[in-house]
Amino acid sequence: MTELEYLNDCPNILLLEDDLLLAMDMEDHLLQTGHKIVGPFGRIADALDAIPRNDLAGAIVDLNLHGELSFPVIEALQKLSVPVIICSGYAELPELKSRLAGLPLLPKPWNVQKLDRLMQETFGVGTNA
Repeated sequence: MTELEYLNDCPNILLLEDDLLLAMDMEDHLLQTGHKIVGPFGRIADALDAIPRNDLAGAIVDLNLHGELSFPVIEALQKLSVPVIICSGYAELPELKSRLAGLPLLPKPWNVQKLDRLMQETFGVGTNA
């Protein structure tokens, strides 16, 4: 298999995270486990722009981006039937929990095992590490 064929076979995962270090850490892990990253994006507008232009296997979305909630991104992904994992320390707040009902949650600080398990369960993609 050529490198180009390999890259075309990798599932595209959209990553929306405003904390640069967390985004880089998660991006490194996803790349090492055989995924292609769309992003990482730190702004809602950038993620919204990328969604229709990419064939996405799933998305990992930070709920709170510098005080702006990412519900527009979550809703855009859901309209296209793209599975979403919410990565947040705020998702358990009662006023947000009801809006996130049924969506898998990756609490911050995230850990590798939980992310890998959620990706398998939510996106149906495994890791190639």
